[in-house]
Formats: sequence, C-alpha cells, structure tokens
Amino acid sequence: MNEDPISAANAAAALSPAAAAASGCLTDPERWVEEHGDSLFKYALVRLRDATKAEDMVQETFLAALKGAGRFAGRSAERSWLIGILKHKILDYYRKVSRETSFTDLDFYSDEERDCFTSEGLFKGGWNHARGPMVWSSEPGASLDSQEFWKTFHDCSSRLPQSISTVFTMREVDGIESKKICEALNISENNLWVMLHRARMALRRCLETHWFGKQT
Repeated sequence: MNEDPISAANAAAALSPAAAAASGCLTDPERWVEEHGDSLFKYALVRLRDATKAEDMVQETFLAALKGAGRFAGRSAERSWLIGILKHKILDYYRKVSRETSFTDLDFYSDEERDCFTSEGLFKGGWNHARGPMVWSSEPGASLDSQEFWKTFHDCSSRLPQSISTVFTMREVDGIESKKICEALNISENNLWVMLHRARMALRRCLETHWFGKQT
C-alpha cells in the first residue's frame, strides 16, 4: 500500500532535528525553504528592518544548519532549531556592525521625556501627572491574543530608531542576556538601560495612542 504523500510530509515536518537527520529528511534545503522560509524571513526582517540583509541571514542559517545537522542533539522542533541558528547569525551581524559604527542613540525621545517633568515652580523636576500613563482597559492582557494588537505593536516598534528597536527586541523579545547584548553591540550597561527605558516610553505612548486609546 502506497503511503499518503501529504501524511508523509506532515510526519517529516514534525520530526525533531535528530530524528529527521536519521531519516534523511533534515538535509533537504528545498523543504526547509518551503516549510520554514517565510517564518525565518519575517523573524529576520523584524530584527534587521532590511529585506536584503534578512534574506542573507536566512541563507546563512540554512547553510549553517546543513553543516551542523549531524551535531544537533534533537532537543527541539526543527523550526525552533533553525530560529536558534538565525538568532545567533543576527547577533553576529550586529557584533560586526558595532565595531564599525557607534550603536547608541541616546538623544532619541529625550525632548519628549523632558515634558514628563515639571520645568518650573515649587515642584520643578517633579513628575508631571498630566503626562503620566493613561488608564488602560480593565483586561489589558486580553490584547495579547489579538492579531491586530501585534500588528499595531510592530508598527510602533518600526517607528523606533534602528538601534533602539534592536536593543529592545534582543532584550525583551528574544530574551538575550544584558551582558551579551552589551558585548555584541559594544555599549555600556548604563547605555543599554537608557535605551531600553526610552524604547518602553516610546512604545507605551504609541500604543496608548493607536491601540489602548481606541479601546475605551
């Protein structure tokens, strides 16, 4: 009895990298491109904001995966394994960029941030409550299940300067340790926290305007 090709393809996609390697499925770049190419490209594009660089990173990821397939222990799904390789490729890219140019952007958001504090009078330097965070919906966590929310989030993130967006994504989205980010981007820990703070402030303001402000 002939095996259903669709079932066979689904079974191959579900294999761990180690099992796929043993079956000969892992070293199949054409299948990788078909099954994982779009997801890897989107992942890289969000972090690099350059389609050409994103394509290059995906190609380098597939090449590295081919070379290292035999050494993988198979502790994760195939796509997770490929994304892990891609994450390191992107980190290596930024490590190289940081050696060629300064990566900080500490002037970003500084003018608007000053408006959060009283500039004169008895309470000079104190917090301006009129500029404080607005009250979000009673269940703000429910937004995390909305595709429209994430579209708005990515739109807001894309408005950040490249360096600020990269630092925020590395730390808060990819969960890369602060020490590794500082080493890769050649920035101080103080600069890192300033950049993260300003990214959070800008994202909060943007989301309040384009998402939470429309939910009330």
